[in-house]
Amino acid sequence: MLVEQHNRRTVIRYSDGSFTEKEDQVVVEEPITIHINGREFITIVCSPEWIEDMAVGFLASEGIIPNHQDIKNIRIDEKAGVVHITADKVYPFYEQLQNKRFVSSCCGMSRQGFVFAHDAITAKTMKEARVKLTPEDCFALMRKMDDGAETFRKTGGVHNAALCSTDGFFLSRVDIGRHNALDKIYGHCLRNDIPVRDKVIVFSGRISSEILLKVAKIGCEVILSKSAPTQLALELAEELGITAVGFIRGGSFNLYTHPERIVADQPSGISISDY
Repeated sequence: MLVEQHNRRTVIRYSDGSFTEKEDQVVVEEPITIHINGREFITIVCSPEWIEDMAVGFLASEGIIPNHQDIKNIRIDEKAGVVHITADKVYPFYEQLQNKRFVSSCCGMSRQGFVFAHDAITAKTMKEARVKLTPEDCFALMRKMDDGAETFRKTGGVHNAALCSTDGFFLSRVDIGRHNALDKIYGHCLRNDIPVRDKVIVFSGRISSEILLKVAKIGCEVILSKSAPTQLALELAEELGITAVGFIRGGSFNLYTHPERIVADQPSGISISDY
């Protein structure tokens, strides 16, 4: 399913004390309903591109169909906006867990935190540091994501996310929904057997707890963002072993959690190993 992500529309613009008509680009959004084994499951409002990847990534990251090999067929009804999925195995207790919050140690860690039940099941803890980045790597990867953000430049109405590595791998997706952009990346990787543990998530928006958990479910060690994190996101990042870097703008950034993966490319007054 491939639809234009933006349409032209005549708007009335007010500027410098007067009104004028102009052509503007407006981002497109569509509701997409996922059916699993003939049963309606969920409707996601999204940018109508890379829909199969989004469906696969969403179902895997939420633990509904964690093994992509269990999906036997995907059929898209473009006219109805429906994705029909046939699968051998579907997580049987998902509906009971879906909206129940509980207080538990997050993914086996000692400190208690409020999480959704299925988040505790599907989030992965990063116990190793397979990724090492210099500060210049952080800036370069952010620039690379920005350079590919054509839809954002035209409309200002989408979130941009990318999966990158320092050896040249780059996969970028945009969507009106923050989570959708990450699901599209994850689904593409699952469907094409692309490993993710040695790669980095680069993100245009703030690092909320939901975004941090999505990164953990995908299985990446590092998230780089242009914006701010939330307190809960940082608490989860500490527990899950994820390096969170925010406010990557100009020539500076804030390193919030697990600094061992960011290595200085020149001598500084701070020893990362001391943290």
